[in-house]
Amino acid sequence: MSHRIPEYVKNSGGSIVSKNVLERRAPLRWAFREKAVDAVDNGWRFLSEIDDDDYINDPANLQVVSFNTVVDIEPAVLPILYMPVGTDLTITRDEAGRIQLVDNKTGAAAAIPGVPPPQP
Repeated sequence: MSHRIPEYVKNSGGSIVSKNVLERRAPLRWAFREKAVDAVDNGWRFLSEIDDDDYINDPANLQVVSFNTVVDIEPAVLPILYMPVGTDLTITRDEAGRIQLVDNKTGAAAAIPGVPPPQP
């Protein structure tokens, strides 16, 4: 019996996602947004912490899925949907399991619209 994915965001479009994330072999670690290739593509790309260049360069290891599917796997990505093309994030987890989105360009906590910055 398959799990029905809720529609967290209506018309959120499709994202390219590592099968390591989709098959839950490894947690989602990287999220970056490229220019969309068509009307359905939202530009988001999601990779796991174990993906390397050889893995992601094989198209068979990537799949297009609804953004809602990614949110169902990792809810922390929900507020990033409307961040601009060029956004490049790392998802980190501390010992207590708290998640932080880090801007790879600055090394600082990502400024996510509508989400207050993390407290030290």
